[in-house]
Amino acid sequence: MKNSDTASESAIRPLLVAALVGGVLAGTFDGISAFLTFGWGMTYGIASGFLGSKAFPQAGGGGVAVWILGLALHYFIAISAAAVYCLSSRRLEFLKRHFLVCGAFFGIGVFLVMNLVVLPLSAVPFPIGPFTVPKLRGALLAHILLVGLPISASLWFFSRRRAA
Repeated sequence: MKNSDTASESAIRPLLVAALVGGVLAGTFDGISAFLTFGWGMTYGIASGFLGSKAFPQAGGGGVAVWILGLALHYFIAISAAAVYCLSSRRLEFLKRHFLVCGAFFGIGVFLVMNLVVLPLSAVPFPIGPFTVPKLRGALLAHILLVGLPISASLWFFSRRRAA
């Protein structure tokens, strides 16, 4: 029994490392893009998904704790997305081998889930959309390059290291 536990543990460890590294990379790249687009108040917008309008300084909320909460939620979401991708690769082996195509589609999937499921169900106090075609193209391209590909490349890299 001990050998099977060790084998399964050694198979999961690269997935966890890939999920953590890929999630932190995706969170950092996407965060930089969001900071450049929305400014330093971007994390208040993320925290508002949890706290509603009370997250914003203009509504009497905000502060350093809420800003840090927004940043922590941003990384939690990115690492969770990476964990989903990496754990899915245990059943879907092609996610490791075809990381460019799979990463691109995963980035699109993350964008769609966030905008069509997570944000409408959250406490965000502002409307989501409507999207114009140029803004939609930009957002999809950003999620492909800044979210999907870092996650899939991380899995590809760490799965190749394990195989070698």
